[in-house]
Amino acid sequence: MNADLRPIKTQAETALAEAFAAAKERLPGGREVAARREAAFHRFEARGLPSRRVEEWKYTDLRALMRDAKPLADPPGRARPQALADALPGIAARRVAIVNGVYVPAWSDAEAGDPGVTVTDLFTWLADNPDYPLDRDSEPIDRALALNSAFMTGGVVIHVKKGASVAEPIHLAHVFSGEWAAAMYPRTHVIVEAGAQLTLIETFDGPAGLDYQVNGALVLSVADGATVERIKVARDGAAALHLATIIGSVGAQANYREFTFTTGGAVTRNELFLRSAGDNAKIRIAGANLLKGRQHADATLVVDHAARGCESREVFKSVLDGESRGVFQGKIIVEPDAQKTDGKMMTQALLLSDTAESDNKPELEIFADDVQCGHGATAGRLDENLLFYLRARGIPPKEAEALLIQAFVGEAIEGIAHEGLRDILSERVVAWLEARQ
Repeated sequence: MNADLRPIKTQAETALAEAFAAAKERLPGGREVAARREAAFHRFEARGLPSRRVEEWKYTDLRALMRDAKPLADPPGRARPQALADALPGIAARRVAIVNGVYVPAWSDAEAGDPGVTVTDLFTWLADNPDYPLDRDSEPIDRALALNSAFMTGGVVIHVKKGASVAEPIHLAHVFSGEWAAAMYPRTHVIVEAGAQLTLIETFDGPAGLDYQVNGALVLSVADGATVERIKVARDGAAALHLATIIGSVGAQANYREFTFTTGGAVTRNELFLRSAGDNAKIRIAGANLLKGRQHADATLVVDHAARGCESREVFKSVLDGESRGVFQGKIIVEPDAQKTDGKMMTQALLLSDTAESDNKPELEIFADDVQCGHGATAGRLDENLLFYLRARGIPPKEAEALLIQAFVGEAIEGIAHEGLRDILSERVVAWLEARQ
């Protein structure tokens, strides 16, 4: 059976083709960018939206879930969205405002502070660096990224100079502020030179009553000896569709840490393709999903060990209530020359209702013989013995449940190095639990 056989285009695929044909002449970027857009859309069009027949998308049938394609979002208006201020209250950070998929310097703090880092409009950077490799090897086989490359509406290039230690986090504040449902396609490139240090925060916010769509991409280059921590907080509106793709390369003796926290959106898929390209690199990828109703969240990641002595740890937690569905697909690849690799992944799901669903597919592809690799997956209810222990000490049932859920999610949150962010995310777990009650 040919998994890519598509005799009839869906309504969404037809709308995407019409939208690209109408918008490609006015999308930003020069002639070279336009050619790359055209090639990317042809790659998507040859395969179409992925369905459950495509192995990497078997649990997230985008062909069925994405019933229509929204028009491109209008440029941001004159009024600054309140969501920019509400995204991370109390956190000292250099804000980069990306509203409706467009970088807005007037609402950003990008020009202030550390001389060791520059933040440049994406298309200005591409015009000044025509040989910059906008496309990556994974793009031809990844359809969400191909769509982002075709439609990308704006974004920034963050460049951290060699040996620089950026004192304050850089906060990419993504906000959808339209009055009707639309689509935004932000694109960010992050270049961290050797020995540099950076904390990168991404937040996504939007109105609850609109079924808007987000297709974002981040290309990350971490050079030898650099240290990068990235935290993503997704609080999209309850009807939103959110697709996100990260492609990253981690150099020798570099340290990359990532945490993704998802509570919003109707359908969310976070994809990560990460390659340890230098010896003795360390990678930690963690995440927590708190879902209710009929929310669907998919974490799909591939960690490719291509060098010796590298270490990777993957820890994902999902709390699923109502008819929600959590998906984890994690693959560790160990290439023939990647001896002394130490790679482990664990995914755990807590089911709070009889109708919640957890799908876990951890995979190992090992082509070297001197490695330590392992994976684990669990899914189940709250421990009745622990609930009895707490209730026997006078704690009401709902409060006892909340304490156990906080402890379950807290194991993942505690791995975040930034103390202020740990506190904010812990508070948001509490708020989610209170809303559930």
